[in-house]
Amino acid sequence: MSDITIYHNPACGTSRNVLGLIRNSGEEPAVIEYLKTPPDRATLEALIAAMGVPVREVLRIKGTPYEELGLGDPKWTDEQLIDFMLQHPILINRPIVVTPLGTRLCRPSESVLDILPQQQRRAFSKEDGEPVVDAKGQRV
Repeated sequence: MSDITIYHNPACGTSRNVLGLIRNSGEEPAVIEYLKTPPDRATLEALIAAMGVPVREVLRIKGTPYEELGLGDPKWTDEQLIDFMLQHPILINRPIVVTPLGTRLCRPSESVLDILPQQQRRAFSKEDGEPVVDAKGQRV
C-alpha cells in the first residue's frame, strides 16, 4: 500500500476519476469511503488545515442538506460548520487526497496530478471521455 489516501465516494464521478488517476500513477491508495467511515473532528480539522482552505470551501452544496440547513448564512462559525459536516458527512466535498506532496480537495479531478509523487504511466481519460493524460503520461 502506498502513502496516499483518498476520501472517496464511489457514487461520485469526480471521485472515481481521481482514484483512476492515482492508480494510473502506479499507486494503490488507502481508500476511505467517508460516507461509510466518516472522519472524526480531529481528522477533519487536520485535513482542512493541511489543505489551507476556508472551512466553507470544503462544504458540498449539491445533493446535500446545505440549503435546508441554511448553511449559506454567514452566521455559522467554522466550528459549527464542522459540526454539520460531522452530523451529515455528505456535506464534506470530495474527493480529498493526502499524499507526501500535499493534501487537496481534487476538484477538478486533474488537480490530483499536482500532488502525486509518481508520473502517470499511460493515457487517461475521464469517464465522460475528456482526455487528461496523453500516451506519454503528460497532462493534456
